[in-house]
Amino acid sequence: MRAERAKDFSTDARAVRVPARAPRWVVPAVKALLVFIDIALALVSFAAAFYLRHYEAILHRAASGTLSWSRAFAPYAVLLPFIIPIRLLLLRYYDLYRVRGEFSFVEDMARVFKATAIGSLLIVAAAFMYRGGVTYRTFSYSRGIFVLDFLLAMLSIGAVRMLLRAGQILVRRRGVNLIPTLIVGRGPEAALCIQEMRARPELGYRVIGIVDPVFGNTQIDAALSAASFEGVPVIGDLRGLPEAIRESGANEVIISDPNVPGEALFEVMIQTGRRRGVEFRIAPTLLNCLPSKTEIDQVGSLPMVTLFRSPLSSSARVAKRGSDLIIASLALLVLSPLWLLIALLIKLDSRGPVFYKQERVGMDGRVFLFYKFRTMRAGTDDAEHREFQKRYISGQPDSNLGDNQRPAYKLRADDRVTRLGRILRRTSLDELPQLFNVLRGDMSVVGPRPPIPYEVESYELWHRKRLDMKPGITGLWQVSGRNRLPFDEMVRMDLYYIENWSLLLDMKIILQTLPVMWRGEDAY
Repeated sequence: MRAERAKDFSTDARAVRVPARAPRWVVPAVKALLVFIDIALALVSFAAAFYLRHYEAILHRAASGTLSWSRAFAPYAVLLPFIIPIRLLLLRYYDLYRVRGEFSFVEDMARVFKATAIGSLLIVAAAFMYRGGVTYRTFSYSRGIFVLDFLLAMLSIGAVRMLLRAGQILVRRRGVNLIPTLIVGRGPEAALCIQEMRARPELGYRVIGIVDPVFGNTQIDAALSAASFEGVPVIGDLRGLPEAIRESGANEVIISDPNVPGEALFEVMIQTGRRRGVEFRIAPTLLNCLPSKTEIDQVGSLPMVTLFRSPLSSSARVAKRGSDLIIASLALLVLSPLWLLIALLIKLDSRGPVFYKQERVGMDGRVFLFYKFRTMRAGTDDAEHREFQKRYISGQPDSNLGDNQRPAYKLRADDRVTRLGRILRRTSLDELPQLFNVLRGDMSVVGPRPPIPYEVESYELWHRKRLDMKPGITGLWQVSGRNRLPFDEMVRMDLYYIENWSLLLDMKIILQTLPVMWRGEDAY
């Protein structure tokens, strides 16, 4: 009886079903169009590479008017039956025909590079092994053609994917091409998922319902007493999830509650069945997961998991430091004219020094002098910022100076900031002098943001784990939500970066930083 009565408090799952904003044939049609475009690009790239290398005709017109391959291109034409399937299969293997769900421009370009590079190697192998059967057994293929073909294919296929993604962003902001999603959980992780998906529809998700992870009749009344959570209807509990999926038309389920029993979740997945094509994802807090850099040993008959004692090995530290020196030196050289312009504008805008120096806490708690372009009036008091940071770190609700749909965990209307300072902060150009900190070895190009000493005083013990690596000018936090994230979530991102560091991850973050700076989102 208690379970039946509690059901009245939640929204009927059929009521949250979202009607399709586009006909069902649109997605298959887009994929088919991509395949035809890729076939054309594979052919055109190979033919263009031949022409750019030899400047000879590709087709020959006979006296009867019929067209055939030219004598020079004929040895290469026999490779076309290999080129097209190789290109298509590699693009499919690297998931470049997926048009639903989240995507990243940087990740897409990395996949295009891998697909075209491996495809070109396979084409070269086919050329030197097949050689048209026995027809061109003694023919010497030009290596320059294969190099040009790789470059042309990568650039053209990459350009098509960028246009596709740009189009997806436009239609998703109008509510099209979004995956109906259910979230299991009503904790802070669920709230963060909802806020992020609302603020960034380009991720490709629409949260249509909340499923409460309750398992005992004594808890259901309290758990489902509210009809909604973060403005999203509550449509039932975990036991009724299979029925909720069918009635709501959801295509994805995100498990945000780390306390959901594994056996209960497995039972739900079995009842749902694979034929429905529903994807289940788990979004646990980072602290509930083992770090990726672990070692599994055995002490006698006992298996032991040894956590990675140092965030970076000695060779990794050398590689990261080397990349920091190269990137910082090149950036200083290229951006030196911009530095002079900014310095001149700061002097014209307000009185005071060009650079702002402040003590920050670096790796292992070491304090260093931190440089920025001055964005505030000289001699201002930091009492208001101290008080706000204390509330922000402790997770108090009033530290969100935005709203539920667009949270902002930073002082947005700060009277201490100058007119030019607002522009520099919005474009993140005030951070450029930190390149000196990188050269001095106090900071890295990518890493956790360096805190102020009075911020560290408010840290909990687990927060201090973010001091295990050199702080950075940019980082995972800056490109994943910036000032829209609560402090605990920002720390979890820093810990994820520390545990999963690689040069490739650094390059991805650097490339993702550039569009974030250009848009100036969530910078105050």
